[in-house]
Amino acid sequence: MEYIYGALLLHKVGQPINEENLTKVLKAAGVAVDDTKVKTLIASLSGVDIATELANASTAVAAAPAAGTAPAKEEKKAEEKPVESAAGLASLFG
Repeated sequence: MEYIYGALLLHKVGQPINEENLTKVLKAAGVAVDDTKVKTLIASLSGVDIATELANASTAVAAAPAAGTAPAKEEKKAEEKPVESAAGLASLFG
């Protein structure tokens, strides 16, 4: 995660996100830098508009609470079904 945070920090302060800058940020934070991870992240971010991706992520996070409430309702329904089933079984045994 610290590699991503470093890239986001560079983006925030307007510095180019490249191997040299990311390595400097990570070392300044006291991270034992893995050059392979740095190169992989830089390659993954090639051609990505970070500002746009952050804006899209903000929209997804805003929609998440609405999606988070639906499973709670489903759980309640799942809890009610065994009770109804148990009532039906009780009538069989009288």
